[in-house]
Order: sequence, then structure tokens, then C-alpha cells
Amino acid sequence: MTHRPPAARSRTRRRTRHRDRGSASLEFLGILPVLLIVALATVQLGLAAYAVQQAGTAARAAARTAAMDRVDQETDPQSAGRAAISAWVAHRATISVAGSGDTVSATATVQIPSIVPGADFGSARRSATMPRPEGAPSR
Repeated sequence: MTHRPPAARSRTRRRTRHRDRGSASLEFLGILPVLLIVALATVQLGLAAYAVQQAGTAARAAARTAAMDRVDQETDPQSAGRAAISAWVAHRATISVAGSGDTVSATATVQIPSIVPGADFGSARRSATMPRPEGAPSR
């Protein structure tokens, strides 16, 4: 077994450290696209959940307005559904209301906003059914 003198060992360490210089920066640049994709996917998932929540809110507001609508108060259930949600998703939302006897059902469809230009993530659809109060007129 051969032993190197201490001076030779320190020169070898210095050379190794010199060659490793900047490797952390290169590793970071290699992982950066993966981190960005994960961040964008997380934001897009949050937007999809927000769109589902907004569709549910719009459907409940439209069904509640249609169920409580009086003959002397001409409130449009679709307008009430759109007014209950954020303006940036309301302009592309569709709301339909149908009544059958003692209940009213409303369905709201909201387009899922996209942070990726040109990508379409579909739409979120939610329905709500509300009972009509006794003596309420049916449309």
C-alpha cells in the first residue's frame, strides 16, 4: 500500500473541487423545467376546482330564485345565477332552469379557465334542485 504525502492529497482535492464548480447551477437548470410544469399544473388544478365551485354557486342561486319567484317580481333566474359568480367566469357560463311541479332544477355550466394559451380544459357542470314553497306559482 502506497501512501501519498499530505501535499499531494490536498492538490488532488483542490483539482476535484475545481472540476465540480458550477455543477449545482447546472443541476438546478436541469430541474427548473420540471418545477415550472408542476407549478403550472397546480395552478391549473386550482382553477378547475374554482370553476366547479362557481358552477355550483350559480346553479343554487338560479334554482333558489326560480323557486321563490313571485308573479309580481319578474326576476330572471339565469341573471341571478350569473350575478352570484365571478365576472371573469360568468360571461362564458350557461344556466338552464326547469321546473316540474313542486321542485325547480337549475344546471350551470362554467368553462374552466386555462393558464396555457390555446388549451381547452372543458367545462364544469353542476345542478341544484330546490323545492317550491306552498302556494308559489309555477312557470
